[in-house]
Amino acid sequence: MSTVTAVPIQPVKRSYLVYLWIGIAVAVIAAFLLAMQGEPALAREARGSGVVTTASGLKYKIVTPGQGSAHPTDTDVTLVNYEGRLLSGATFDKSQQPTPMPVSGVVPGFAEALKLMTKGEKARFWIPPALGYGADAKGPIPANSTLVFDVELIDFIPEQVLRQMQMQQQLGQGAAPGAAPGR
Repeated sequence: MSTVTAVPIQPVKRSYLVYLWIGIAVAVIAAFLLAMQGEPALAREARGSGVVTTASGLKYKIVTPGQGSAHPTDTDVTLVNYEGRLLSGATFDKSQQPTPMPVSGVVPGFAEALKLMTKGEKARFWIPPALGYGADAKGPIPANSTLVFDVELIDFIPEQVLRQMQMQQQLGQGAAPGAAPGR
C-alpha cells in the first residue's frame, strides 16, 4: 500500500491575485479589439445606425431618399445603377450604365430590396445567403455569402408597358424607309 503525503500550499498574496485578474481583463479587451479590427467595414456598417432589418433578414440603409411614394412590384421592370460586393469589400458585379432588371428576375433579396425603393432613391442592401445564392457558389461569389449592393433606382415601369414599347419600336423599324404607313 502506498501512502500519499499532503504538502500544504503556501497562501498567495492578495496583490498577486489582483494583478492576475487585471491581466486577464486586459487580454480579453485586447482580443475583442483585435477581432473588431479584423471584421470587414461592410459587416460593421450593417449593425450601424440607420440600418433597418426586414422580417426576412434583409438589411437596408437609405443613402439618398427618392421622390414620391410609388414602389416597384413583381410585375415591373426597374432601371438601376448598382454595385455588388462581398462583405470583404471585393466587387463581384457592377453596372456600367443604367441596367433594366425585372423585379421577378433577380434573387429574392434583391427583389425585396427593389420593392422597398422609390424613384431616384439610393440605398445599400445586405442580402443574407438565404435570400441570395445560399449554399451555391456563383462565379466569384462563394457559397453562403452575404451580398452587399449599392443601388440607385432610376425608374420603373410595368413589364407589359415595356413589351408594348418594344413591339412598337420593332414595328417602326420594320417599315421600309420613305414608305407611308397604311399603304
